[in-house]
Amino acid sequence: MSDDEATRAARLLDAQAKAVRLFAEIEERGLVAPGLGERAVSDRIRDLANDMFGTTRHWHKRIVRSGPNTLLPYKENPPDRVIGADDIVFADFGPIFEEYEADFGRTFVFGDDPVKHRLRADLPEVFKVGKRFFEADPEITGAALHAEVARLAAEAGWELGGWHAGHLVGEFPHEKIDGADVESYVTPGNDTPLRRTDKAGRRCQWIQEIHLIDRERGFGGFYEELLTL
Repeated sequence: MSDDEATRAARLLDAQAKAVRLFAEIEERGLVAPGLGERAVSDRIRDLANDMFGTTRHWHKRIVRSGPNTLLPYKENPPDRVIGADDIVFADFGPIFEEYEADFGRTFVFGDDPVKHRLRADLPEVFKVGKRFFEADPEITGAALHAEVARLAAEAGWELGGWHAGHLVGEFPHEKIDGADVESYVTPGNDTPLRRTDKAGRRCQWIQEIHLIDRERGFGGFYEELLTL
């Protein structure tokens, strides 16, 4: 039997809190560092999640991208790359904690490039303003939120790096996300309200993801966490 809505919300928040602790430990231990390959960093993060929480499963592929690889959307699988001394890097992980999914992304900057540092600083701000926009409109659609996130990105001097700015999240495995099922995403074609129930009658819970890029300079950054809770 599915958990009630209050329990579902609490367990999703608990999963995210564990992801926050995981990423704090990643930074504390310097697991993302110049001189390491992206796959090696991904494996170190995987092993840390297992050590901290017994996490052995992730509901989507583990992503660590650096330099020009940070321009690429989720579906791409670029060759492994060694992180440079002045690189920008992002990590996007979807660990499963007690059968509930987290989806969490953060960006790391090495060196003194002011544009890279500005990009990293803008990521949580765009997320925060996008979330306020969502909270202000009870009938907001995926298309409307995507348009606002795109506007915020452009206003800050960036482009969006992918075709959507968020997606459903829930129990593992949650309602199947199909690339052709536009209603599962915060994307221009989704004219359905984000506040609705899924096919099982459960309240839809959403992740907001902010992928900002500077195509001319050849790098991007990523920030992702719960939108609806």
